[in-house]
Amino acid sequence: MKSYQKLTTPQLAGCQVEEEGAAPMPPARGRMAPWWVGSGLLVAAVLLSTITVWVLQQVSGGWLGPTPPPKCLLVPESHRFDCYPERHVVVTQELCESRGCCFIQSPPPAEGKQGVPWCFYPPDFPSYTLESLNQTALGMVGLLVRREKAYYPRDIEVLRLEVEFETDTRLHIKITDAANPRYEVPLDVPRATKRAENPIYSLNFSWDPFGVLLRRTATGTVLLNTTVAPLIFADQFLQISTSLPSSFLYGLGEHRGSLLHSLDWNTLTLWARDVSPTESFNLYGAHPFYLLMEEGGDAHGVFLLNSNAMEVALQPAPGLTWRTIGGVLDFYIFLGPDPNMVIQQYQQVIGFPAMPPLWALGFHLCRWGYGSSNGTWQTVRAMRNYQIPQDAQWNDIDYMDGYRDFTFDPQKFASLPSLVEDLHKHGQRYVIILDPGISSTNPHGSYWPFDEGLRRGLFLNTTQGQPLIGQVWPGFTAFADFSNPDTHQWWLENLQHFHAHVPFDGLWIDMNEPSNFMDGSEDGCPPGELDSPPYTPAVLGDSLSSKTVCASAKQKASVHYNLHNLYGLMEAKATASALIRIRGKRPFIISRSTFPSQGRYSGHWLGDNRSQWKDMYYSIPGLLSFSLFGIPLVGADICGFSGSTSEELCTRWMQLGAFYPFARNHNTQNEKAQDPTVFSPAARTAMKDVLLTRYSLLPFLYTLFHHAHLQGDTVARPLFFEFPRDVATLGLDRQFLWGRSLLVTPVLEPGVDSVTGYIPRGTWYDFYTGSSVNSSGEMLKMSAPLEHLNLHVREGSILPTQKPGTTSEVTRGNPLRLIVALSSSSTAWGDLFWDDGESLDTFERGSYSYLVFNVTQNIFTSTVLHASTEATNVTIGTLSIFGVQKPPSKVLLNGQEKPFSYLDNQVLTVSDLGISLSQGFSLQWL
Repeated sequence: MKSYQKLTTPQLAGCQVEEEGAAPMPPARGRMAPWWVGSGLLVAAVLLSTITVWVLQQVSGGWLGPTPPPKCLLVPESHRFDCYPERHVVVTQELCESRGCCFIQSPPPAEGKQGVPWCFYPPDFPSYTLESLNQTALGMVGLLVRREKAYYPRDIEVLRLEVEFETDTRLHIKITDAANPRYEVPLDVPRATKRAENPIYSLNFSWDPFGVLLRRTATGTVLLNTTVAPLIFADQFLQISTSLPSSFLYGLGEHRGSLLHSLDWNTLTLWARDVSPTESFNLYGAHPFYLLMEEGGDAHGVFLLNSNAMEVALQPAPGLTWRTIGGVLDFYIFLGPDPNMVIQQYQQVIGFPAMPPLWALGFHLCRWGYGSSNGTWQTVRAMRNYQIPQDAQWNDIDYMDGYRDFTFDPQKFASLPSLVEDLHKHGQRYVIILDPGISSTNPHGSYWPFDEGLRRGLFLNTTQGQPLIGQVWPGFTAFADFSNPDTHQWWLENLQHFHAHVPFDGLWIDMNEPSNFMDGSEDGCPPGELDSPPYTPAVLGDSLSSKTVCASAKQKASVHYNLHNLYGLMEAKATASALIRIRGKRPFIISRSTFPSQGRYSGHWLGDNRSQWKDMYYSIPGLLSFSLFGIPLVGADICGFSGSTSEELCTRWMQLGAFYPFARNHNTQNEKAQDPTVFSPAARTAMKDVLLTRYSLLPFLYTLFHHAHLQGDTVARPLFFEFPRDVATLGLDRQFLWGRSLLVTPVLEPGVDSVTGYIPRGTWYDFYTGSSVNSSGEMLKMSAPLEHLNLHVREGSILPTQKPGTTSEVTRGNPLRLIVALSSSSTAWGDLFWDDGESLDTFERGSYSYLVFNVTQNIFTSTVLHASTEATNVTIGTLSIFGVQKPPSKVLLNGQEKPFSYLDNQVLTVSDLGISLSQGFSLQWL
């Protein structure tokens, strides 16, 4: 008899446990040690469960049916792993028991909730047995055998288990068909060359039933225990479950919701879909990665490298089930031990994000419905007239001729080349939108992108080998196959032709789930198990082809069934390569659909949100989740895309949006304009002021992106990343940090002039005044009139800032101001990365400057660790030191006395320094 284990059990039952690195042991057969043995609760559990069921039967008039077997009653509700996850099926006892599972009805859940599964696995449900296990140079390899078929077709009876101890903090576990090759995600991942010498984890196995038990060595915490439910591995249904050591789980995108996931019977579906962000829907991207905070503040992450349609079922045990309908089970586990390190380790596998050009961090403005290039130009001029910072102007699809890619409307947008020339003269940039659907109805010879793509065979094809035709903005369209390297060349040539007329600087790739206004194609989808698989995850629309192309569509690399979730990533890769070829500078791309490693090629915006207060709130967990996913260049449409904003909402949203890593105000057609120039003088001034604040912080923000590019640090950061042992931070998603140093507390409600935010333990300084707040770790009510955004600087940090201009180009020539926030021990640290802001691979080529700032014993030191010519053109003008306990008698700059000012709120300011950024210096106060 096989037994699945209680989630917190420290030992594996019914098997010989082996330690990582030990010699394989033969299976221990015929030994039963279920998880309840030794607890003394067997009889009590059976009696209590039986009585409970009997009472419910009496109350309900017997609707619960016959008393279930004792083995079923022994499974607590929270530990019931779903045996019949199909949606839109009324699960009867007959259906359930036909699968060999337990059936116990529960009271119906609240509306919109899933509730306890009625059909769940018994402790002795057949699973795989670990038949052999052998050492390899990097880990182990074993065979798993299933002797009894499960209930999905084409069960794979023999599986190969590969374990690699890749690093001391990274474990790689892969389960696949032992006899036949299967589709695997074509993602470049690092290959270990030697086995980890001192791993901070230990790995054990259960032989029969097969299971994995992973522990953190330092604490003994069980991170994974897959013996809680059977492993199922059929051709189109792969399922594995695990216990979780806590309920603090994050990630698993793309979804709209709080940052911290609910484990109350919550299923998250991963299948790229074009739909306005809505709670519980599968959205634009797929990110099968979670971060989990353990008790005590340690953290680990799990990444399933699989691109098929998938769902992740969370339950209050706490437990988690991965269900996917193709590929293999290819897991990477990251041991941290702190959350920052987990995300760094994840990006060591998927790739670190690209370094954006500096102008990408400025303010972007767009709308669908400017109507003409002159209308667009008018907005640009109004922004300049009010001296409101703006780095980039965008156009949505209305610039195109008939919504066709690589064209512009010859009447309404005739002056577009002149507009772009004017933007460039003013140090500004231009960004256009592109869709992957290529118009297919033009007379032959009149539209080169389609004609040439057809000639070269570069579109998605039907099962009959003809281009799959769907419908998007231009009407009937074919879809570019970016899994084909030849498509990348065709994409480049199209962009080169268009760039010769309209020299755009960046690209916005939209509709790349791919989106389709039809389900499948103009002819629907053919019958078969790709478009109608044995199991369909809980996707919006209940079909894999809902508002996208047929899963059976043929692509160069595989069928769309396997590649759907990769479409946006593959397009971004082609687009980044093309932009580098065309401009010879760092590419700037914003993509709607994303997949792990996307950050190497593009940023992301959170899609077609609405002009509502709740949408503004949801943008914070959205951008923090994408920080976890290795895509730091992220933001939401400021003031909302659809619907009509209000002056108050837009002002508050501009304040929040000024601290999105990617800051763009975007609006739909047929709604009133919402750029800063159209509002009252008071609102316009508040928006301008917060943008000037953002621009003053560009040196700090740019340095954060350097660390993201170099080692996978997050830019926008949840509070619990910096305070992992403060349990009060674990659910916070109405505030966030930039790096470790700057706390942003926006107003997210209408009609208020104050905001309540959590201030972690320690000293924090008001960014604007330098006044200190000493917190024991508490919620504080702060004044927040409409013109004010609360920003606080963390003690012990040094922020490089700059006098702001109306573009990043103007700003980068202005003097720097260094803000020093002294700790309680009067120390502080900070750094600055500086280069030309746009050239490729400046760090890799050594064409940069890097400075470290340090304060100890009343001496500020600037040390130049690496220098380039760029730094000689910029000066450090001012030093502002927060938290100087008593008035200095004098200040010495490199030993020479210097004038200074000191305020009652303990802020020391030294101005007119005039020191070149390329020169180190020291400043002492006595």
